[in-house]
Amino acid sequence: MAHLRTSVERINSDENSSSLTSFTPLDKNGRLVEGGIKEHTAQCIENLGNVLSAAGSSWEDVVKVNVYLKDMDNFSAMNEVYEKLLPSPKPARTCIQAGKLPNDVDVEIEAIAATC
Repeated sequence: MAHLRTSVERINSDENSSSLTSFTPLDKNGRLVEGGIKEHTAQCIENLGNVLSAAGSSWEDVVKVNVYLKDMDNFSAMNEVYEKLLPSPKPARTCIQAGKLPNDVDVEIEAIAATC
């Protein structure tokens, strides 16, 4: 039986805030972007895209996305942006309402990419 060796490396991008430890809607200066759930979702996707690029990957390599919403009533607005910005076929996704997100933001997104 072959064993698959993997490594885990923390990667960020110069395009993102150096204080970015989770993919929340923070701009390059570490400030919450203006707007509501649509703008915040777009910023999370942009931040993740920057990290994927820095890792030599892209959204096309993403196999799983987890979306954490402060309020599930924002699902439709978040989903509208998600559908527009992510390539097809869309990766598998889980979306849940979280009790409290970092810095009390309204959305956090994480992604798992697979590369060969």
